[in-house]
Amino acid sequence: MKANTSDFYERVYEVVAQIPTGKVTNYGAIAKHLGVESGARMVGYALNNYLSGKHPHEIPVHRVVNRLGYLTGRAYFDGDTMRERLQQEDIKFTEEFRVDMKTHFWDPMENL
Repeated sequence: MKANTSDFYERVYEVVAQIPTGKVTNYGAIAKHLGVESGARMVGYALNNYLSGKHPHEIPVHRVVNRLGYLTGRAYFDGDTMRERLQQEDIKFTEEFRVDMKTHFWDPMENL
């Protein structure tokens, strides 16, 4: 099982690496693209693993939000870094920690 988890994590990282500046996606959209329909939580585990480890390249993990646009991963960033990075990319918010998904959603099923 360990090898499968590692492979899944790497596939998640490959998708996240392709999210363009100014766009966000969600955990479920990544899971669906990878063929794991109800794997949103697994995608979250992969991103948590990424943020807690040392990796040779940086991927834009800050561009992954929950299905409603909330910055549920912000606890894994120092301070308000996740929101600040998104704002630097001109991402608009409908609430303090909620991205405007109608404007900024990027679907890997349509774009990869």
